[in-house]
Order: sequence, then C-alpha cells, then structure tokens
Amino acid sequence: MKNIIKKISDLMDSIGRPVRLMEVCGTHTVAIFRHGIREILPEGIIFLSGPGCPVCVTPIKDVDTAIAISKMNDFILATFGDMMRVPGSKQSLYHAQAEGADIRVVYSSMDALKLASENKERNIVFFATGFETTSPSVAGTLFEAERIGVDNFYIYSAHKTIPPAIKALLDSDDVRVEGFILPGHVSTIIGSRPYEFIASDYRVSSVITGFDAEDILQAIMMLLEQIASGKPAVEIQYKRAVREEGNPKAVSLMNEYFEPRNANWRGIGMIPRSGLRLRDKFGRWDAEKLFHIDIPDSKEPKSCICGSVIRGAKIPTDCPLFGRACTPERPVGACMVSTEGSCAAYYKYSGVYRG
Repeated sequence: MKNIIKKISDLMDSIGRPVRLMEVCGTHTVAIFRHGIREILPEGIIFLSGPGCPVCVTPIKDVDTAIAISKMNDFILATFGDMMRVPGSKQSLYHAQAEGADIRVVYSSMDALKLASENKERNIVFFATGFETTSPSVAGTLFEAERIGVDNFYIYSAHKTIPPAIKALLDSDDVRVEGFILPGHVSTIIGSRPYEFIASDYRVSSVITGFDAEDILQAIMMLLEQIASGKPAVEIQYKRAVREEGNPKAVSLMNEYFEPRNANWRGIGMIPRSGLRLRDKFGRWDAEKLFHIDIPDSKEPKSCICGSVIRGAKIPTDCPLFGRACTPERPVGACMVSTEGSCAAYYKYSGVYRG
C-alpha cells in the first residue's frame, strides 16, 4: 500500500490543486473512515458523501405510508431493521410499533414471504427499500410467492436506482465533483455500462471499487490518474466481483417485475426514472395500488441539512444540529440513522466535538 500512497502523492503534486471525490455508497463512506484513509492521504483530496444510503434517501412520505399500512386492521408490516428509526413526519416505525402497530423486522424479502405463509389470515406487506442490490431478490421472492400460491403477500416498493441519481447530481448547480467512487455492491448487479454517461456526457472520472483499504486506495489512484491525464473513464477496480455486463440474470429478473418511475429522494426531490414500481401484470402484489393510502408530502425537519449532505454540497459537521440535537440515539435526519449514513459515520469516526 505504501507504493499506492506514494503514487497518489505524486499525482496530487502533478495536478497541483485540490480534488473533490465523491463516494456514492454509504459503505464506502464508513470504510474510508474505518481504515483511516483520510489521515494517510496528502492534503487536497476532499471526500464528499453521496446518495448511496437507501435508508437516507427514503422520503418521509414513504415512511409515513409504511406506518399507515402497519396500523391497518389485519395487516403486518415487514421491514429491514435499519428502517425502524427513520423519521417520518410525526413518528418512526419504531414508535408506531411501540404504540401497538404490528411491525416485524426481517432480514430478507423471503423472510417476509415466510411470514405470510405462517399468517394466512393476515395481510403481509413488505416495505421494499434499497437499490439494484435488493430489487432482484424482491423480484425473485414474488416469483416464489406465485409458485407456492401465497396470496396474502404484498410489497410497497420504495426501490431506487443509482445511475439517475448520479446524473441528477451532475446536473445540479451546487455539486462540484471531479471523480466518483462508484458502489461495489450495486455494480455487481448492473455492471459498469450504465455509468458510461458520467465520462462521455459530463467528462467526469469514475471507478468502481471494493471495500478493503487497498481497494479504495487503488480506486483513488486510478481516479487521480484519469484527472491528471484529462481522460475521464469508467474503470473497474473491483474486478473480482464486478463485470462490465454485471449480472444479466439478476438484471433480467428485476426488469421482468419492475419498471422505472419518477421517484422522490429525501433531501433531493424528484429524480426522473430513478424509482422502481411493479409492472401492471404483477399488480396483485402491489400494496400501493391495492390499498389506496393517500399520504401528503411533508417537509424535512427545520435546520436539518441532510439533503445537502446527500448531494455532496455540504458535510455533516456543517449542520447546526450535528452531535447536539441530532445524534444516532435521537436522529433528526435520516443521515444519522443508518450505520451507512454520512452523519452517523462522521459522528462515530471523525472525532469532532459533539456537545
């Protein structure tokens, strides 16, 4: 790794100015802190966190809708555990559960299907969140539900897709990024081709990388090589897991069951064709269509800058609530909830004053 760090230092000397890099994935944000990468790199490399934490970008309306479903008679809401404390407009799923709503934490959509098989007198709705990493598994669960004849299982799709979000960032006025550290997990599914617009249309560098310290350092070196040469590209450092074409079977399954739709991202707003909804022919499993729950949109909490953090326009410590009114134990914004959230990572690893 010493040779990589030396090469990074030489490249920064060659570039001769600060460089702004965005790690899109929340797992990369945590890994950069955990491995102490910021401390061993030369000055001038500025890391910005992006919108790659599914908990952070799930909008208030979706949380409120999930809570409303959980309070309906004869309904059980199944959800991933990291969604439990995400703030809605008035409460979180955790608080709704404490008030008596039947909410079950599951580790996968197949666990939710099992719950439906074991509670046939109840309606089971799976709160389907996540990116391209999880949506193929949800599609596979629906295939299995049809195969075994379970008819009391539904999903509420809050799935998001990463490439449209990156495009929205590049189109915005307040985000200045010269290189993207692209997500490893998502890219095992979609490959590198969906990111080609980053280099071809925006002349910005990008590298798909893994999560070890050497992975990330190599990705930074590759990004700086692109920037120094003025030749932006989409490169794969994480070749042991990611292929250019991705996982065609997973993508095919996802596309069979889901279609793109416009979607709201917490703190960012509506991004065209960045969400996934069930296709009409699979509407019998679509809780959103079947149960007609009308929940109004709500504004983000006052003074919370989670949206600016997700866009890479600010860092968590710029927020007046950080570490004071907003902590992992008492989160005001969604970025402080998940272990992959930017604010939670800064709180745990940055060592800044928290009063």
